[in-house]
Formats: sequence, C-alpha cells, structure tokens
Amino acid sequence: MEQYELELIAKYSDKDPELKSLWEDHLEYEKKLEKFESKPFLTPEEELEVKELKKMKLAGKTNLLALLNKYKDMEEE
Repeated sequence: MEQYELELIAKYSDKDPELKSLWEDHLEYEKKLEKFESKPFLTPEEELEVKELKKMKLAGKTNLLALLNKYKDMEEE
C-alpha cells in the first residue's frame, strides 16, 4: 500500500466500520501468509491454505482500494 492510502485508512477507519474491517482482515491475512512463508516446507494442505489466503487477501484489497478511491475523490474536491 502506498503512504497516501495508509494515511486515508488511518484517517477514515474510525468513521467507516467496513474500511476498518477490511484493513484488519488484510493485516491478518498478511500475518498468516508471512508465517507460512517463513517455513522451509509446506504440506499440501498448507499450500492450499496459502492459496486461499492469497485469494481472500486479493479480494479484500480490491474492496479496500475501491473504498479508498471514494475517500480520495472526497479529499480532492
């Protein structure tokens, strides 16, 4: 995420529960993925879990960026 986007999240997450939830989910997915990436070897089950986490993280990031675009537009007006 870019610095400007992080600033928008910090500014609006207290006022927007959806934004806050999406951001918290994003951080949680990152944390879980980092844990898997630190392992030297993944079981097939773990590999599937990593794929699912990446899909959920991407979907959440897409929704998060859509919300942030709304706030960017508000800031530019």
